[in-house]
Amino acid sequence: MAAPVEFYFDFASPYGYLASTQIDAIAERHGRSVDWHPMLLGAVFRVTGGQPLTGIPMKGEYTAHDLLRFAGFLDVPFRMPDPMPMHPVAAARAYYWREQAEGPGPAKVFAKAMLHAHFGEGRDLSRPDAIAELADAAGLDSKAMLEGMQSQSVKERLRSVTEEAIGKGVFGSPFVIVDGEGFWGADRLDQVERWLTTGGW
Repeated sequence: MAAPVEFYFDFASPYGYLASTQIDAIAERHGRSVDWHPMLLGAVFRVTGGQPLTGIPMKGEYTAHDLLRFAGFLDVPFRMPDPMPMHPVAAARAYYWREQAEGPGPAKVFAKAMLHAHFGEGRDLSRPDAIAELADAAGLDSKAMLEGMQSQSVKERLRSVTEEAIGKGVFGSPFVIVDGEGFWGADRLDQVERWLTTGGW
């Protein structure tokens, strides 16, 4: 059986959100599953010297326009959240708490709900209580989630995935790896699909 597609992203990344709405369908068309790996771009930026696009003169203005255009092109909802970028630790820990509690499938479902709430509805998910509201709406035990998000195992899981990402050369969000081949950016999804089809050029 073919190896899963690896999907690295930061919950604060708007392009990560856009890619998240497409990546599973792309992989499924080629008989692949997708392993989702939330990580922290802040740790990556300490290595690369990078910074969020929205904070860079000229690029920030372009990005704000491009996100709306790209979302329209993909026909997915998008609202510029406030703050932008948010602090993604709470969302990432919530993901890994659910992964540990119920497995990657349910964790992915909750990740999609968080990404939609943040970028589809413009809600601030940097606060744990906002994550708890989403958990309640999904019928989850928000009290257990809030407690689990503070556990050492969840914190360590997020740290180790982020370190693993850096070790694999992941320097941005989204970053897709197919059989060892890395693709950076939501605008590379067409290349991801072609690579899945042909195994190269």
